[in-house]
Amino acid sequence: MPESPIPRRMRAVVFTAPRTCEVQSVETPAPNHDQVLIRVEGSGVCGSNLPLWEGRAWFSYPTLPGSPGHEGWGRVAAVGDEVQRVTVGDRVAFLSGGAFAEYDVAPESSVITLPACLDHRDVPGEPLGCAMNIFRRTGVAADHTIAVIGVGFLGALVVQLAAAAGARVIAISQRAYSLELARKMGATETIELGASDTEIVRRVEELTDGAGCDRVIELVGLQRPLDLAGKLCRVRGRLIVAGFHQDGPRQIDMFLWNWRGLDVINAHERDPLAYVSGISAAIDSVVAEQLDPQLLYTHRVPLERAADAFELLRTRPDGFVKALVTP
Repeated sequence: MPESPIPRRMRAVVFTAPRTCEVQSVETPAPNHDQVLIRVEGSGVCGSNLPLWEGRAWFSYPTLPGSPGHEGWGRVAAVGDEVQRVTVGDRVAFLSGGAFAEYDVAPESSVITLPACLDHRDVPGEPLGCAMNIFRRTGVAADHTIAVIGVGFLGALVVQLAAAAGARVIAISQRAYSLELARKMGATETIELGASDTEIVRRVEELTDGAGCDRVIELVGLQRPLDLAGKLCRVRGRLIVAGFHQDGPRQIDMFLWNWRGLDVINAHERDPLAYVSGISAAIDSVVAEQLDPQLLYTHRVPLERAADAFELLRTRPDGFVKALVTP
């Protein structure tokens, strides 16, 4: 099907103040020599966007049009004269920073072509790639017991990947809905994060005959879950920090980490090539039906109601996992 003509102006979300965003008419971007212009079909709302919505001190307003949308997918509308790998009409996932808009641009190197079998499915590639990269860094084996602390979108995907690998998964999360979701994704045991650390540690020790977990993945991004993660690791275990800790320094129990000889891994990737590799691997897993994220796309809102998506992220009502914003 031929692409529609590219308009001179487009609609894009702009954050004008904390908890305030509006759709503005702005100039449609044009791709540089090595860039691709994408007609956006949608972009996921990331948990890392919440501090911007809430108005934390390190943000300023107004934001650039379309930012901080970085979980976009859509169809290629135009390409720069040095682009060789993708063509107009290709359906793609992409890495960018302005996907809360009708159009966005991305380097060709950050664009992943989607197979035709996914034509009618939402594909926010960036968070799928994050989940795959986190899972890769865990080194999970079939004989492992792992704890996943925080079952939002990423946590649910990690639970699914670990369960599919044959590991025994203990899911720890705040909401009853999240624990129910974790069971659907393959967790064998669930524990409420609202309990005290002492109670959680005691329960995990019961489940592991006092040894602790081979792998503990922290996905919350706050001090207490990070503390808890160390307490749940077995001797010579691996602690994987996957939560986005963006609100200041953290303290750690270095004696505990030393005494248990823990391997501590920061599972965040910033190399675009690592991002793209993770997205490609995740898409392959979706196609092979080893990874199924469809249950997790729980809310879909148009650009004009983007504020609703961010409020859902802030309040996390029962039934909410991930919102998608669509033009």
